[in-house]
Amino acid sequence: MTWIAKPRLHHPTLARNSLGYTRRDYEGKVSTLCAGCGHDSISAAIVQAFWLMDIAPHRVAKLSGIGCSSKTPDYFLGPAHGFNTVHGRMPSVLTGANLANRSLIYLGVSGDGDSASIGLGQFAHAIRRGVDMTYIVENNGVYGLTKGQFSATADPGSVSKKGVANTDGPLDLVGLALLLGASFVARGFAGDKAQLVPLVQAAISHKGSAIIDVISPCIAFNNHAGSTKSYDYVREHNEAVNQLDLVPSRNEITVDYAAGETVELAQHDGTFLRLHKLREDYDPHDRIGAMNYLHEHQARGEVVTGLLYVDPAAQDLHAGLETVETPLNLLSEAELCPGAAVLEHINSSLR
Repeated sequence: MTWIAKPRLHHPTLARNSLGYTRRDYEGKVSTLCAGCGHDSISAAIVQAFWLMDIAPHRVAKLSGIGCSSKTPDYFLGPAHGFNTVHGRMPSVLTGANLANRSLIYLGVSGDGDSASIGLGQFAHAIRRGVDMTYIVENNGVYGLTKGQFSATADPGSVSKKGVANTDGPLDLVGLALLLGASFVARGFAGDKAQLVPLVQAAISHKGSAIIDVISPCIAFNNHAGSTKSYDYVREHNEAVNQLDLVPSRNEITVDYAAGETVELAQHDGTFLRLHKLREDYDPHDRIGAMNYLHEHQARGEVVTGLLYVDPAAQDLHAGLETVETPLNLLSEAELCPGAAVLEHINSSLR
């Protein structure tokens, strides 16, 4: 097996932030995702955001679940603390880590399959509790690791690689986050780095649950049913001694458009994605207005991007529980176990 590693040497002229770190110091391992995958663009935006904010990588705890999206924390912030949980369980593990050590900056990375299906309950409770975290959903509408089945965010009428049309209604994670009381809600597009980087920066700076739903097109499942050159057709008509897969290299889909504009982007499978960027006079402090705005543009078939809602006075889970300022992992045994008399007093207050 051949391993590809990035060179340790840095060019002496690379720009450095106030901590003396180059952008390369915020990168991770070489990505094993498909060439042109939108998830890699999101990783690049995360790297850029933390580098620009002068945050040392070791101050960050990055957690993920299962899926293509949940592999990406290996590709950014290499020196950061990392934990890859089981499918859909990232929010509860992040919550426990946050309660134990509030001194770290928490970044949860998930996918639409990870968060909108098996992890939907965990997604909901982490938000309503106000866990201080940046929760990034890399949303492509399919289960990439299990060959492109529809996820719960897929739009009706979407056609799978096998030509099956989706008839189920989609879950809108942005709308759900607004209903659950998230104090920072945004949507971005993987190919719009100019918009995505400041969104990530703002989410990191926010105190409370910050949710960013990032539309990230999957390039691996755009071969249409009926083609004699498709992977499925060849496998069905070939007596193979083994089963191989090839994902052709694709160019990354990028876009640059002004606030208030709507653009149509051609995807690798021939479909179109309609993006609408919030206008500059949009009020992000109106939760009900944000919900109405989303529904209005959804009815037009448009995906709204930008900062949809923020509560600048939001409090996090620690404020609600009135925990001590010192991280729990730094407290002594005497402070963590104050004795039977104190425990009896607490029990008496609950009777």
